[in-house]
Amino acid sequence: MRVIAVSKSTEKGQKKINQPQAVLKAGFGMEGDVHADGTHRQLSLLGIESIESMRKMGCDVHPGDFAENITTEGINLYTLPIGTHLKIGESIEVELTQIGKECHSGCAIAKQVGSCVMPKQGVFVRILKGGIVKPGDPIAIV
Repeated sequence: MRVIAVSKSTEKGQKKINQPQAVLKAGFGMEGDVHADGTHRQLSLLGIESIESMRKMGCDVHPGDFAENITTEGINLYTLPIGTHLKIGESIEVELTQIGKECHSGCAIAKQVGSCVMPKQGVFVRILKGGIVKPGDPIAIV
């Protein structure tokens, strides 16, 4: 289980841009990301497996295209219970707070293929302990 990509954006409703690393701030979110606001949805995660399922439906999609901050590999995030703690890298700890979300109207992916994975397979977390996250970092269920 590991981090595949780290992504952020400065405007809502936009694809996120992959970064070499990012700073996660406890109780807030990803530094420099539009969605960092201290709510229960401080950070969004989506598995590369979900992105690959959309590719099989004919979408040319990549990490960050679903506006997720962290793309993971090897963990079915949406099957974990709310309240699950995850450790990312050496020091970051997050708590799962929400599974899925309502797609904003006009979702380009849903328009293209008739569905989108983020509403059912994307998850949101609260950052309990911050730090620097980068692609390749391990992820573990605490």
